[in-house]
Amino acid sequence: MTDGTRVEWREWGTAAFDEARRRGAPVLLVLTATWCGECHEMDARTYGEPRIAANLNDGFVPVRVDVDRHPRVRERYNVGGFPSTVFCTPDGKRIAGAGFLGPDGMRQVIDRVRERWDASGMDAGRVPRSLGGDPPPAGEVTDRIEAHLAGQLDAQFDAEFGGWGDSPKFPLPNTIEFALKRDRAKARQTLDAVTRGLFDESEGGFYRYARTRDWGDPDRAKLLADNAALVRAFAHAYCYTGEEAYRRPADRTVEFLTDDLWNGSAFGGSQGPETESGTRTDLTAFADSNALAVDALLTLTAYTDADEPRTYARRALSTLQSEFVDDDGTVRHWADDAAPTCCLDDQAHTVAAGVRAAQVLGDDDALEMARRVADRTIDALFDGDAFRDGPATGPGLLDRPLYPLDGAVTLADAFLDLAVLTGDDRYRTVARDAVGAFAGAWDRFGVQVAGYGAVCARLCGDSLVVSVGEGAGSDLHRAALRIADHEKVVVPDASEPESGTAVVAVGDRSRTVSSPSDLADAVASLAE
Repeated sequence: MTDGTRVEWREWGTAAFDEARRRGAPVLLVLTATWCGECHEMDARTYGEPRIAANLNDGFVPVRVDVDRHPRVRERYNVGGFPSTVFCTPDGKRIAGAGFLGPDGMRQVIDRVRERWDASGMDAGRVPRSLGGDPPPAGEVTDRIEAHLAGQLDAQFDAEFGGWGDSPKFPLPNTIEFALKRDRAKARQTLDAVTRGLFDESEGGFYRYARTRDWGDPDRAKLLADNAALVRAFAHAYCYTGEEAYRRPADRTVEFLTDDLWNGSAFGGSQGPETESGTRTDLTAFADSNALAVDALLTLTAYTDADEPRTYARRALSTLQSEFVDDDGTVRHWADDAAPTCCLDDQAHTVAAGVRAAQVLGDDDALEMARRVADRTIDALFDGDAFRDGPATGPGLLDRPLYPLDGAVTLADAFLDLAVLTGDDRYRTVARDAVGAFAGAWDRFGVQVAGYGAVCARLCGDSLVVSVGEGAGSDLHRAALRIADHEKVVVPDASEPESGTAVVAVGDRSRTVSSPSDLADAVASLAE
């Protein structure tokens, strides 16, 4: 039993599906999360009802899945949010799915599933179209992709309340970052709205989303991944504008992360909304969100010289290196032998954290880790068409290939930095392959995947690269980090420039400078 329910829950894994085959019974998959208020409500109201629990225990194999611990299961069985209530065959195919179900709704679904199972058995299940095995529609990476997504910034923008779309309203930090270089007014209006609607002025940190178009009625869960991404977006806005209105929420959110989610060696995954019984905080550290936090905190440090984010980023990075990343570059989702391994998001964000640490801290060990993880990701997950979300084996539908766009974008963006930092153009080639795998559908993309446009723009043009002939922390290096272009690459202690100088380059054009004050002029001259 879990959280006081009367259901005899099994763990996600092969054993549960083997049991279902032996018993000739369907599987009930319940996708839940520590931070999910409706999940706990369903535990109490539905799974705590004795007759429902008895029906589930007798006629099904109930499996409870924490979506933070099993992200690949989440992506295959999610039914529009959490909780997700999914009935499937012993080979993992879906029979029926729903979101929150009260007792009456659950009784009705149980009856329908039993009828289908009795009538059709294993044939009652279906594989979702997204898991049909077809690779995404490939195409050529061109500058039309960036132009299309820049147009979507305008087409889908809520001019009255800020942000994109109607309701519920999500902050979309990657979209904000894309807009900062292409439509800064919309980015700033959105950041201002996010601060008013989702920022916790009392404790710091950001809530997940707003239920109304005007950023009201927030879902008061706070997730590490969301907060880290917003710290980075607000830090970039501060770099572009110099306005404290963008630094303050970033600083306060770092305080929340270090006060409330720090577990002694890394950041925990989430804090649920406050209830009568208290606040549920999951201090389990997950690789992807911790790597994103390292990236975000080092970004803030680069722009502000703040000590606290630098210190905690170093500590979390050290934990990633020692407890999550194997010698061959395989990343473990959490620090346990039972954890999933080699998930695309974990691999991609770890590469991104490594290249950020190399640029901000001059950390050669982090760069070596990034390269090791990158090589393992290519070897293990690239199937010739695109990057899979993880290994090609596993229970349920885990053996079905899934090609996530977001993971490919994160990986490709990190690979572009890695190519510059290592001088190995192979990573740029793989980055092009990773995003080109989706380029046949670019005209159907909306602002939710605006980061795809940013990576395509980097591939179609030349990034700003600043090679500094001094070590990390020097005045010249610190000034290079503060150049108002969040897609630049900074190479500290580079071999090419003479000591005490920096080379600012865009493609084949370059300028050599010897003082921090000359950097901005050099960048401006190359932009002409």
